[in-house]
Amino acid sequence: MEATIEVTGLRKRFGPTVALDGMTFTVTPGKVTGFVGPNGAGKSTTMRAILGLDSVDAGHALVGGRPYRTLRHPLRQVGSLLDAGALQPARTGRNHLLWLAHSQGLGARRVDEVVGQVGLASAIRRRAGSYSLGMRQRLGIAAALLGDPPVLVLDEPVNGMDPEGIRWMRGFLRSLAAEGRAVLVSSHLMSELQDTADHVVIVGRGKVIADVSVADLIESASGDRITLLTTARTQAMTVLAHAGATVAVTGADTLTVSGLSGERVVAVLGENAVPFSEVSAHRASLEEAYMELTRDAVEFHAAVAEEAAR
Repeated sequence: MEATIEVTGLRKRFGPTVALDGMTFTVTPGKVTGFVGPNGAGKSTTMRAILGLDSVDAGHALVGGRPYRTLRHPLRQVGSLLDAGALQPARTGRNHLLWLAHSQGLGARRVDEVVGQVGLASAIRRRAGSYSLGMRQRLGIAAALLGDPPVLVLDEPVNGMDPEGIRWMRGFLRSLAAEGRAVLVSSHLMSELQDTADHVVIVGRGKVIADVSVADLIESASGDRITLLTTARTQAMTVLAHAGATVAVTGADTLTVSGLSGERVVAVLGENAVPFSEVSAHRASLEEAYMELTRDAVEFHAAVAEEAAR
């Protein structure tokens, strides 16, 4: 089976609400693809459509060139984790996995293998209802891996994990992609995707806003801005603005300068005897790039502090 996810022209309404409005993208093998967007952007509905849990009004979602519902042994072709709480709490973690394995013709040996992969061996014979959220996430990952599938669909897999668990997940997802799998991961933690994903699909209001490599997105968001560290912030702002730069305060001793090259910034500061400790090309974070792209796609905005105080 080819390790791809193809989402083409998905449209879906819930009454008067448009959930998906032509959603289209492809997840290719050998990469971790981040799937991000504001609340209400259509991420969960898209994932459910890929897995045949939600019908759509138009378009199609294919796994390895086929609709999910036509897969004879789905766990052997696509593994998924949409809800870490979707388990019978009275069952032990191992029995939960044995039940799933049996449904796909898999044996206990495979269960023990995936338990080892996700680091749950010491707790696997405990009742799943006693697990922390982070442990349930690991159990869900183990379930997704049971059939050794070439495609993985994971919704917020680091939710509830401690720093050690997040670090483990980061490396684990990379290793799965390195084996040639197509890995689709939704997340609200941009910092984690920046260190994990190779590619990102950013969505808003049911549409794809950006479908690009993480490196290219960060580079395009960085632009020609310069980061300046100076203890003479007001003086620096004055002389740089006079030289034609646009200057923004981004920290106690930090300015972001655009409209001048780094060499010109240094020259202007030197000519005016303005002290500074660093002038460097500004490198945007994935979070900055994401916030800029989704500025107009956010459905719920917090009140401005002044308005909230009234």
